[in-house]
Amino acid sequence: MRIGMALNTMGAFADIAADAAVAASFGFDSVWTGQQPGGWDALSALGAVGDGGPEVGTAVVPTYPVHPVALATTALTVQSLVGGRLTLGIGPSHEWIMTGMLGIPYTAPARHTREYLEVLRPLLRGEQVKYSGEFFKVDARLAVSAPEPPVLIAALGPRMLEVARDLADGTVATWVRPATVADYLRPRLGDGARVAVTVLVAVTDDPDGVRESVSRNFAIVGEMPAYRAILERGGLSGPGDAVVAGSESEVLAELRRFRDAGATDLLVSPLGPPEERDRVLQVVAQARSED
Repeated sequence: MRIGMALNTMGAFADIAADAAVAASFGFDSVWTGQQPGGWDALSALGAVGDGGPEVGTAVVPTYPVHPVALATTALTVQSLVGGRLTLGIGPSHEWIMTGMLGIPYTAPARHTREYLEVLRPLLRGEQVKYSGEFFKVDARLAVSAPEPPVLIAALGPRMLEVARDLADGTVATWVRPATVADYLRPRLGDGARVAVTVLVAVTDDPDGVRESVSRNFAIVGEMPAYRAILERGGLSGPGDAVVAGSESEVLAELRRFRDAGATDLLVSPLGPPEERDRVLQVVAQARSED
């Protein structure tokens, strides 16, 4: 199992490169940015990481606001900036963001994502795309050239997982435990697919307090249909139940369970003040050294 670190795109821009350097110092395999409302652009921020070091990825870039030709152009630009180390994670996001904040109709996200990939992937390969679908009508080819990045999609529901199986290299999942990876995600994606799992991790003497804090701070997760469904599928009452929290040995054991369940990538977001975050990274680095 490959270990990655989630970078914060809501703070100072300089912190992105600094946190990426920390991840590299611990020997992590990858660093990832996500597109948060009001935050730095997830793809552009990866340019701050530079052209050396571990894999860089997005988890994820929303599809509805960005035409696939525009995203392919940006992705190949970033791919050149980072020396061919990009993995492009995309997804439809959520209705409250797309419609509530941006005024974009959140229509048929699985069909929209399928069409999006049918346009995006050949563009990333440098092919001419002539396409006429429900959402996109495209006749374009990019003049720029860079190695085609792997593409993952945020897929939690059955129809989105079908899209991931058919047209992507795997999925980026969140708010899941190892059992959901083993019993639900992995069987629907098939052999060879990447299963990248984002997880909040805390090394703490008060795991219940950490879970209560996450449940309170991420209460909106329970109001998003896709997240609510995956929580219910895993028998979790809320986002706090998906947190990996406890002693160093307990955290390490839980990380091993994700590996044994079939997760290929674990994207860790350490919780707590700086000294506790360092403890998390040390434990996670130990888990990586075992693979």
